[in-house]
Amino acid sequence: MLHATTPLLAAADAAAPTASTTQLVVAAVLGIAVIVGLVVGLKMHPFLALVLGSGVLALAAGTDLVDAFSSFTAGLGGTVAGVGVLIALGAIIGKLLIDSGGADRIVDTVLDRTPARRLPWAMALVAFVIGIPLFFEVGVVLLIPVVMIVARRLRANPILVGIPALAGLSALHGLVPPHPGPLLAIDALGADLGLTLGLGLLVAIPTVIVAGPLLAVPLARQVRLDPPVSVLGATGAGAGAAGTDTPSGSTAGDGVASLRKPSFGISVLVVLLPVVLMLARSVVEMSGTTETGYGRVLEFLGEPLVALLLTSLFALVAFGTALGRTREQVGNLVGSSFAPIAGILLIVGAGGGFKQTLVDSGVGQVIASGIADAGITPLLAGWLVAVLIRIATGSATVATITAAGIMAPLAAGLDPAHAALLVLAVGAGSVFLSHVNDAGFWLVKEYFGMTVGQTFRTWTLMESVLSVVALLVVLLLGAVV
Repeated sequence: MLHATTPLLAAADAAAPTASTTQLVVAAVLGIAVIVGLVVGLKMHPFLALVLGSGVLALAAGTDLVDAFSSFTAGLGGTVAGVGVLIALGAIIGKLLIDSGGADRIVDTVLDRTPARRLPWAMALVAFVIGIPLFFEVGVVLLIPVVMIVARRLRANPILVGIPALAGLSALHGLVPPHPGPLLAIDALGADLGLTLGLGLLVAIPTVIVAGPLLAVPLARQVRLDPPVSVLGATGAGAGAAGTDTPSGSTAGDGVASLRKPSFGISVLVVLLPVVLMLARSVVEMSGTTETGYGRVLEFLGEPLVALLLTSLFALVAFGTALGRTREQVGNLVGSSFAPIAGILLIVGAGGGFKQTLVDSGVGQVIASGIADAGITPLLAGWLVAVLIRIATGSATVATITAAGIMAPLAAGLDPAHAALLVLAVGAGSVFLSHVNDAGFWLVKEYFGMTVGQTFRTWTLMESVLSVVALLVVLLLGAVV
């Protein structure tokens, strides 16, 4: 799992109100309003808007002027360290996969075997399966190139195939161990891991169906995006400048127009290699065999950074020199993969900085404590507490662990099944209403090339529907188990 979230969790636990409750709430609303106003009203770049919004929030919350950006810089650094490197490695894999024709090979196979009307369902299934061991951002950088190529080949709105994939990844991230949020909630609430895993999959399946393929149809009608012409800055295989079916890797600058394409098996292997390595790590951790010789090896190889690094190195050979490219040409491809993600890294990092400013101000703790004492049922209370912290901080993981800590006293009196369902209720709340303080919001916005308003009407709405549907399924199970 992505251990870079640990410092943020520690900050969430240590956060204490530095001002009155009213002042903290007003500060949070003001900071978010500044960001939305600058981006939407003044068309300011989101990176600058996030920096300014963080400063306004910190000052309004009573932070000393000299320390106004301390939390922002810490959050930016932590986010880039944890997510930025993964995005960069994923960009390398994606660039090589696309320019070699490997992605084209995968898409051709999928299109040949799946009717066009069923492709949103196929994307949801793929995301659901590989999302079990993957941290959300890793799944996004691996799946987005495939989503875009499918949309381009079908000449379809990328929302139609992208929303099902994102729904699958998000549901697994919030509901199913071994993702960090559910694991931390299981520990805090004293729930059984195996029972939670089983119930989590049971909740996730109908949730993904509703928030993915079914919801994608009206969302695609509401937000009309043109079929993509590029993926991470590269015209993928199968889309020449004149619309001909020529590999993008076969460019004049490459000087290798006659390059052969990789096989379907090799292409799929590159996509699944990090998945297999991280899944193996999860199995070892869940089976308690990390102290054995093979367990330590698999734990190391399954670390997200290591898994993606190894896959990148393998892709250099499989999609580069093995196909006839020179080492210089492979190096140029790697270098060209970084330029398109520079803006994404800055925006995602700034989103993490704004989130950390909110966490350190103590906004989430103040709001959640009041909800926990409202006297409503534990499952609904857990969901509401997580929702409020999620909205305030923008972090699903921080929302999960903080809400679980607040709800722990109530969980002590629950039977094992309801304790597991409380974990899932908290997880469902942790993905609600992703907005401008969530790094995932900006990640999706930039990858899909949407405006802020379009991102709210697609990604944010999908996350909210996913959260509510998951809660309803949890409440239904709670009434029958």
